[in-house]
Amino acid sequence: MALAEAGAPAGSVIVAEHQLAGRGRRGNNWFSSADASLTFSLLWRFPPQVQLTGLSLAVGVALAYALERLGIAGIALKWPNDVLLRGGKLAGVLIELVPGIRPSAAVIGVGINLHLPQELPPEIKQNAAALADAGITLPAPDILLARLLAELHGVLQSFATEGFPALREAWQERHAYTGQVVRLLADHAAPLEGRCLGVDGDGALLLETSSGTQPQRIISGEVSLRKS
Repeated sequence: MALAEAGAPAGSVIVAEHQLAGRGRRGNNWFSSADASLTFSLLWRFPPQVQLTGLSLAVGVALAYALERLGIAGIALKWPNDVLLRGGKLAGVLIELVPGIRPSAAVIGVGINLHLPQELPPEIKQNAAALADAGITLPAPDILLARLLAELHGVLQSFATEGFPALREAWQERHAYTGQVVRLLADHAAPLEGRCLGVDGDGALLLETSSGTQPQRIISGEVSLRKS
């Protein structure tokens, strides 16, 4: 964030081999240990007219592209910022906008599990996934980073000119919960349940509920599958 405010160019990247205070959405912790994850932040600058809604979903598409090109099967996307591997959380995205900067600048934080640390809390481990379990021979972390950045470069260029609508179909194809009943948890609101229809052109979640004939547009929150 400080580099962005100081005028660092788009494409600037900082990589951390180990984070002492990793953060996720809604103040959640991101657990990491040395060599267990690939974590990096990418600065990107967008023209003033670009609407940044759906940016975290676009980043998810880029990560999926890169992982699929490595031959990894079972990649899926969870709204609004998770990458799943066979149902477990493999990667997370955290986007922070730099206040007062024109053109708009975003710091795109990405964390990917290379393997699951032994000290990971059991309640997190049971819902997590790692590239070590993908069933392929993985490239070295620096090569993996280069491939991820290459895909991000292409997707972010597309996003800057066409917005999320150009990437919506690719996201929908990988949506983990299409047609499933989910529970939406949001701050200062009662849980909301409904059938997940995917996302619209702005990246908002579309939820079919019993309260109306039109799907509800959800712009923030955390989605989990409803327990049967």
